[in-house]
Amino acid sequence: MDQKNLETGLLQMILKAETEIPPDVIAALKRAYLIETGAAKLQLEAMLANVEMAKKKRCPMCQDTGILTFFVTIGTDFPATGLLKQAIEHAVARATLEIPLRPNTVDPMTSTNHGDNLGSYLPHILWDFEPGDAVQIMTLPKGSGSENMSALGMLSPSSGLEGVRKFVIDTVKKAGGRPCPPIVVGVGIGGSADLVMNLGKRALLRPVGTRHADSLIATLEDELLELINKTGIGPMGLGGKVTALDVHVEVAHRHPASLPVGVVIQCWADRRASMVVHKYGTWEVK
Repeated sequence: MDQKNLETGLLQMILKAETEIPPDVIAALKRAYLIETGAAKLQLEAMLANVEMAKKKRCPMCQDTGILTFFVTIGTDFPATGLLKQAIEHAVARATLEIPLRPNTVDPMTSTNHGDNLGSYLPHILWDFEPGDAVQIMTLPKGSGSENMSALGMLSPSSGLEGVRKFVIDTVKKAGGRPCPPIVVGVGIGGSADLVMNLGKRALLRPVGTRHADSLIATLEDELLELINKTGIGPMGLGGKVTALDVHVEVAHRHPASLPVGVVIQCWADRRASMVVHKYGTWEVK
């Protein structure tokens, strides 16, 4: 398999994620525009114009091009697993220069910027495996404005789902306009402290407007979305009817004595893209 060809595909996926908002997000922003008024409507108008210009000019839609997380699902019969990590790292470095992306990886001990969006444990790559001979890769660029509003709650199991709802709503209220609403909210429930935050971020990969296959979880998503939009925070925190475009929830089984909740907020620029890499190295960006 030609690693350079694979890097080119990864570069195209990163470019798409940074310069094109998925159609489901655009549709949600347009729906919000139709029901908002005043300053909220003006903000949404500017967002939609920004989306159109970024795609036309092939340039990032936000000056904060974020830190890239990759979700990689490898078919167990894929023949070139060993190439993937290096190819992803090389593609990120190339994307930093060629798109370009803002260099965002800073050494926490020295504040030195590496200049290529690479660094210790970055880019963050989450690996999974399934039967088959292809690889599915999704990337999620996430800026600090929304990432800084993430929250972990280690609740008592006696808090139940009502405690989960309260933690999520309190987190959104505390965030206010700082994550650049209308937001998309990923919620993880269960597992452990690290797993639940992973679930919250993974939940953001789902298209806006979709619901979890489990009806109980889907109902919770609807309830949280309604409660968040009743806060009145509105687009860019200026007040309005649409504070969130959607809420997605993922769950894991938990310890009997623990109820972890992770809230991961994405800004209105809900950037994501995906690609498939086939057995013999051909690829498609979606």
